[in-house]
Amino acid sequence: MALVRRADPVDLVLPTTSDESRAARRGRLRRWLPIAIGLALAVLMIVVAAAAPLIAPLSPSAQFSDAVLKGPGASERHFLGTDEFGRDILSRIIWGARVSLEVGLASVIFAFALGVPLGIVAGVRGGRVETAIMRGADMLMAFPTLLLALIIVTALGGTLVNEVVAIGVALTPNFLRLARSLALTIREQDYMFPNTLYALVVVATLYIATAIRTEASLSFLGLGIPPPTPSWGNILSEGRQYIKCCPWITTFSGLAIMVAVLAFNLVGDALRDLLDPRLKGE
Repeated sequence: MALVRRADPVDLVLPTTSDESRAARRGRLRRWLPIAIGLALAVLMIVVAAAAPLIAPLSPSAQFSDAVLKGPGASERHFLGTDEFGRDILSRIIWGARVSLEVGLASVIFAFALGVPLGIVAGVRGGRVETAIMRGADMLMAFPTLLLALIIVTALGGTLVNEVVAIGVALTPNFLRLARSLALTIREQDYMFPNTLYALVVVATLYIATAIRTEASLSFLGLGIPPPTPSWGNILSEGRQYIKCCPWITTFSGLAIMVAVLAFNLVGDALRDLLDPRLKGE
């Protein structure tokens, strides 16, 4: 009589190798898909900003009296519609990307270049030097980022350079405090330097989103780049009085700000996963 082997209960419970591999692939997909989307959006926006003179269909300041407050698709010439002066919304958003990203990137570089050396000096030297530097940082951090940038740009005037300086100074204490914390760690354990440097890069990327939001807020309040130069904030501000009848003006500029902030936040997450030694094995 042939012997029939009974199924081991364990065999019925444990997943197969193919099941495990599929689960691993799904896990990697869930982890890396948002990161890929963020990187793609960030690169696309940088390319659009850099190539604005080439890809914008019309001049951002050109006025068309026969196309005032036209909705999206109402004219072949104005794909996203026009504003109250007959200016092309798509062209203004493309050119606005250049202003918003220039201010966002430059102000973070400014804050990084100023805050990181001061933080390292404070952490390494200690004593009165550290106390003086950190008390200055505490004074700046007593103000919210937007409020401090607003005060500085009001005093200096609303130009591109002044916006970069204002937002950069407002963000400097964040880099300073992080750099000091890392310097204190490095001073005690030299081998920690490669494991902690990634934090500065990740934070810098995340603060680009903060800088873009702050620039848009300043422009919305009338303290950013003066019209007719377009930025996403002043497009949003100009369209608010027509929001009931012509919502596309504020909708598309608001979406541009949202997508930019989301993209750089996702890029920050990507860099964290790539550079954090604790996550490289996952």
